[in-house]
Parts: sequence; C-alpha cells; structure tokens
Amino acid sequence: MADQDIALMAHLLRRAGFGATRKDLEAYVAKGYEATVEQLLHPEDSPDLEYDLLERYMEEWHDRSATDACRQLWFYRMITGERPLQEKMALFWHGILCTGDTKVQHGRMTAAQVEMFRDKGMGKLETLLLEVARDPAMGFFLDNWMSHKGSINENFGRELLELFSMGVGMDGQPNYSEDDVKECSRAFTGWTYTGHIPRYPYGRYSWQFQYDPEDHDDGEKTFLGQTGNWNGEDVIEIIGNQPATARFICRHLYNFFVADEPQVPQWTMTPPADQEAIKMMEEAYFENDHDIRAVLRVLFNSDFFKNSRFTRVKSPVELVASIVRQSGYFDDGFKMGIGPIAYEAAYMGQEVYEPPTVEGWHYGREWIDSGTLVERINWAAEWVGQTDLPGFKDIVDRLADRGEMSPREFVEGCLDLMGPIDVVDETMTGLVNFAEEAGPIRNGTEEERIDFARRVGQMLQMIVSTQDFQFV
Repeated sequence: MADQDIALMAHLLRRAGFGATRKDLEAYVAKGYEATVEQLLHPEDSPDLEYDLLERYMEEWHDRSATDACRQLWFYRMITGERPLQEKMALFWHGILCTGDTKVQHGRMTAAQVEMFRDKGMGKLETLLLEVARDPAMGFFLDNWMSHKGSINENFGRELLELFSMGVGMDGQPNYSEDDVKECSRAFTGWTYTGHIPRYPYGRYSWQFQYDPEDHDDGEKTFLGQTGNWNGEDVIEIIGNQPATARFICRHLYNFFVADEPQVPQWTMTPPADQEAIKMMEEAYFENDHDIRAVLRVLFNSDFFKNSRFTRVKSPVELVASIVRQSGYFDDGFKMGIGPIAYEAAYMGQEVYEPPTVEGWHYGREWIDSGTLVERINWAAEWVGQTDLPGFKDIVDRLADRGEMSPREFVEGCLDLMGPIDVVDETMTGLVNFAEEAGPIRNGTEEERIDFARRVGQMLQMIVSTQDFQFV
C-alpha cells in the first residue's frame, strides 16, 4: 500500500469528515479513492446511529429540548458516526444558514434545523432554501413571523439574498437592489409558524410551519428583473438560477473544503483565489440542476482539492472531533465524557447551535489568537498523551513493530501515523532534537516497551503543539 495513497485518503477523510484511524484509512485505500468519494456522497447507504440504544444512557437525547443535549449528540455523531460527510455538510450549512439558540431558546427546533441540513444538505439548492424558509426556528430567528401583508419585515428577505444564497455583489457589481429585498420580503409574507404555547406544565411544544393566505401579499412583484405574481417558492427558484448564486455557494464550498478564502464581506471586491476551480464547480452546479452532491463530486475528485493539503486552519469542531475520533475513546461503545468534549470547541471559539451572528463564523486564521491557541494545544496534548486509548495505543504498537529506529525515523513514524502530517523543516529539526535528547529508542524489554509508549505519547504531544498541526 503506497504511502501517497494513504496520504491522499487521509486528506479526503480530514476534509470530507473528521479524520480516520490508520486501520480505517487502510480499508478505504483498499476500496479506492473514487469509490470512497461515492460512499461519502451517499450517506443513506451507511447505517445511522441506533438512537434507541443511546437514549438508555442519555435520556435527554430523546427529547433534545436543551441545547446542551443537542450539542452532545451532534459531537457524538461526528466522532462515531459512519456518515462523516453528512455531518460535515450539516456543519457547513449551519455556518451559512444560521440560527442561534440564544434567541430561539428551543433546542428541539434548532436541532430539527440541523437534522434538515443532514437530510437536504447534498440535494438541490432550491429544495434546501425552501426548507429553510419554512423552518420555524429560522422564521422566528429572522422575524419572518412578524412580516405581514402591507407591513413587511425585511430581515429574512435580506439575509436570504445577502448571506444565504447570492451575496452582496460579485466582481465589483451588486447582485441585487434594495427594491429586490423588499419584493423578496413581500413574497414571504404569510409564512409563519404555530404560536408560542405556554411551556408549562409539559415543556415546550414543537413549532410547525404555517402559511396564512390572508396575510400573504399576492400582488405583482418585480424581483431580479422578473415580474410576476411571485410567492416564496417562485423567488427561491429565481435565486437558484442566478450566476451569482452559483458563485457564492461554490466559493463557500471551496473555502470550507479546499483552502481558506477572505471573509465573506470581502467577496464583492475580492475575486476567488482559484478562478478555474470555482468555474469547474459552477459548471457542475448548472449542468446538474443545482445539485450540491454533483458539485461536491467534482470538488473531491479534482486536482485542486487533492493538492490542497494543509492549506486550511482547522476549525475548533474539526480539531476536537478528529482527535477524539482518532483516539478510539468510544470504540467499545458509549461512555460518559461527551459533555466536556462537546463544550471544548466552544472554549476554542466555535459553539455549535450558537453562531456569533447571522453571518456565521469566520474561518481561517481568525480561529487562532493567544487564548484559543493555548486552549487548542493544551487540550490536544492531554488527549494524545493517553497512549492507553485504543487509537493511540495502535500508533505505539505499529511503531514498535518497525523495530529499532533513529530519532528522525521515530519522529517520521509518529508524524506518519498521526496523519500523515506534513511539517516544515524547522519543525522537523525541533522534533528530532527533542527525540535525540531523550536518548536511544528501544522496545526490546518490558521496561523498554513501557518507556517507548511514554516517549510516543510525549512525541505526539509535541506534534500537536506545533503550528503545522493547526492546519488540515
């Protein structure tokens, strides 16, 4: 099995999921790269979690009325689930089609929105946007329930255009006007949800989408240059056909899966870093009836993706989920501890179910500051130093099987089995010097094997403390 095959598969699983153990990587390589891409693109063919068993341990996962329970369950899915791309796409859309539970204050409804992202996130864009427009959590979060015939609220209409589908502008030109925002908002009047039933004595009731024809503005509207008696479905259909929409969504996908781009507010005047890559994705979007799965297929099989290793800063969620997944902590079934794991990403700056604004999180180097970097390093080092956990014990055993090795070979082996991870020369020199200072590397006797495991744990801790490890 060629090293480059393992490295490429590891890259795919880091980006299209949350990493993989070496054993899993070897199984995927045996399957083949393109076959693995197809498996990832069709999560419905892989088993889902068995909720009836999990709820015996975590009763609150059944009701999901509290955001804490929703957060824990989502991290458990990311860490242990067999549908990694489905979870990655749910996270992708959660950072674009944003709601926050601080305002909604109904965990069951924000959880239902993420479930909708899982279900619709790789289908036709218009289908997803229509579900978002009907979503009660979104209707409340962006005040569309307060938009009425003759008295519109522009919040949802504006964000649908500005942040959910088209973006403010492209190549220095505006994508829509203030009149388009108003006409869009008129089209969604009457789109509301069932009211706030008092929460006591039985807790919150689930909200349902409700259309009130008496409150809908059914007059003629001119939207993006097209005139007609448009309703919300019509507006979304018009949006889906815009070149600006293809550019905006493809650029988001590139930023999330390929390489860090400037932040969204800069996109009006700043062209994509790789125009050809975006063009390929846009063509796939229009040639496949705006199907996101088809765009992802082109992306993952492209050279621009395969050659983009370690060009993105890991988000806190990616960092936390990937380390715990690699550790094998849950390999023998559910155990307590998922709560602190789920909170850890929030301490690093990414609290799922609570995007900081309707714009979502800023990706890239903005994840890193003096506080979050210390948290990232300390938490990661604490985990990888536990060489009794199945995933890290496997690294120890595989290294031990290689026999006697030099300090450089020891470092290269650790980097290989932790990723493979690429590091710059300066980092490599520092790691090798650290290994040399600890003396000869042996694992012949029982005492030497115990010391060998300790030294592997220390080297893994050194690796996760490097700048290189912060990239994915």
